[in-house]
Amino acid sequence: MKRRDFIKNTSLTGLGITLGSSAMACNTTNKESTQGTTSVSATLPLVIATWHVKNATAKAWDVLQAGGSALDAVEQGCMVEEANEKGQSVGKGGLPDRDGNVTLDACIMDKNGNCGSVVYLKNITHAVSVARKVMEDTPHVMLAGEGAKSFALDNGFKEEDLLTEASKKAWETWKIEAKYKPIINIENHDTIGMLAIDKNGDISGACTTSGLAYKMAGRVGDSPIIGSGLFVDNE
Repeated sequence: MKRRDFIKNTSLTGLGITLGSSAMACNTTNKESTQGTTSVSATLPLVIATWHVKNATAKAWDVLQAGGSALDAVEQGCMVEEANEKGQSVGKGGLPDRDGNVTLDACIMDKNGNCGSVVYLKNITHAVSVARKVMEDTPHVMLAGEGAKSFALDNGFKEEDLLTEASKKAWETWKIEAKYKPIINIENHDTIGMLAIDKNGDISGACTTSGLAYKMAGRVGDSPIIGSGLFVDNE
């Protein structure tokens, strides 16, 4: 069995973001919905995301309201946060590894179980879009490092320095003591995960991150791993 088909047809479990069609009505908490009188279709479209990424979810919502697909919604929503230099856990402006390099991980999954992922991607802001390209234009699920970067450049993505002055300053401050143990239980400390269901009831999801701040070079977490950082099931 092909691995891509295996992913489509196997129920994977993990610590990531999971959502099925049964969650379609979770965004309504009014009296009418709790009495069971609100239909599933009345709650669509729907988009949810981790953390306080209002601009990202607003963009995804605009796509859905305009009749766009759930896949387009999660990609474009995540792109907003990837371009937000003030958000230091995703995309441009993300906190670097111990060597001062910003490396990105991302994945995306559509209604049919197709998926794409990139890990250890340097100098490309929109990792989630590269992941979608991997899904749609290659026979693979994941590309890593220089291979992922070369693929992105070949497909017209712009190369740019992702280390902003703010993140560089934070890294230089960290180097004074160079404490390697991550801080536990702090807010706004990780990736953005986004799920959407469009007006047709089709679901897609995306996850994008710059990873653990001041990680060892080459470290990849669970965020871009299908079945761990992200999994969606249209059924």
